[in-house]
Amino acid sequence: MPGTVPTFASSTLHALTSAAPFIAVAASLLALLSLIYATLLERRLSRLTVGRAGSLEETITVLSREMRETLEFRSEVERYLKLVEQRLRGSVSGIGVVRFNPFSTDGQGGNQSFATAFIDEEGTGVVFSTLYARNHVGVYAKPLERGASTYELSDEEKRAIAEARQSIATHKKE
Repeated sequence: MPGTVPTFASSTLHALTSAAPFIAVAASLLALLSLIYATLLERRLSRLTVGRAGSLEETITVLSREMRETLEFRSEVERYLKLVEQRLRGSVSGIGVVRFNPFSTDGQGGNQSFATAFIDEEGTGVVFSTLYARNHVGVYAKPLERGASTYELSDEEKRAIAEARQSIATHKKE
């Protein structure tokens, strides 16, 4: 028969024509979702772009330059901090004071005499001692190198140095 269509083709054609509205709705929803997604991507991309032209390339160039400047600044700060740390190591960071009575047997002087040590982290510095009596005050200074002196140290001076070292150790813990 010339005007008849085989049944398989006619059933497929009938299924397609009955499903066409559903396919159209699905395609419209897919297009709408794609449009929303594209709009969101555009917003995100526009937040990434800075500068006058608003191009991504210019943004990358600006951020790259700022990153280099930040790294250079960091390097300068690190050099400065190393210098400051060196200077601090050489400055007085420990002080110890011991009061004593050098004339304990004859009752003169009371605890007016003292030994004071001023040292850096390596123990280099000076220890001052005073001996007080009613009619005389003696002041003595002894240089220190790594906690020792070329001059003989009294017990009070040694205790003052020990207190100064303890003061440094306490400050390092904080």
